[in-house]
Amino acid sequence: MNNTKIEWTEMTWNPTTGCDKISAGCKFCYAEVMAKRLQAMGVEKYKNGFEVTIHEDELHAPYNWKKPKVIFVNSMSDLFHKDVPIGFIRKVFKVMKDNPQHVFQVLTKRADILRYYDSEGWLEWTHNIWMGVSVENNKVTKRIDLLRETGARVKFLSCEPLIGPIPNMNLTGIDWVIVGGESGRKPRPMKEEWVTDIKNQCLKAGVAFFFKQWGGTNKKKTGRLLEGKTWDEMPEIELHKSI
Repeated sequence: MNNTKIEWTEMTWNPTTGCDKISAGCKFCYAEVMAKRLQAMGVEKYKNGFEVTIHEDELHAPYNWKKPKVIFVNSMSDLFHKDVPIGFIRKVFKVMKDNPQHVFQVLTKRADILRYYDSEGWLEWTHNIWMGVSVENNKVTKRIDLLRETGARVKFLSCEPLIGPIPNMNLTGIDWVIVGGESGRKPRPMKEEWVTDIKNQCLKAGVAFFFKQWGGTNKKKTGRLLEGKTWDEMPEIELHKSI
């Protein structure tokens, strides 16, 4: 587990690392850049670079975290990548079930695989597992429908990097939407009207809205105010004692 500067979570936990590109939002993947950097530094966990790698030894870690935390699962990978065996995914879900004192936020672009595994009854959804899909433009809104069909108790969307407008989303059954612009050396622009439209859709639907950042080459300078306000809404956190 590592501390993180990601605004909508507290810690990261990576039982798998590595991924590959699946849609336009992946073009300037931060995780790929970071993995290759860590590989060059000789970090053992990243000896395979950005190749999908299973880390069985990471499964015990959450049992040692006593204070309740909000944890982003697989910030450096996609748990529902085709090369991650369902047997290992079920082990991750068991760890999350066994640690009800924490909230685990799982985010994927492979909503079709997520939906398939769930339809087979292979995923057990406990109160502390928040399941999200990435939706960077209106070409991938099918992911929202697939997420909605799962049994996850808390469902969220990450519209980051937002690279196009996403009008008229069906937010039925969705609890939370995160929006953020792309950062890095060659960020694609995000128009304010795209962000305000999503914010207004959330307000109308009664969905929590979180504006993460404007992004750009200097994201500290561009900040995260929208219409003069910081938007930090989140779903209500339900925590149970560790068993």
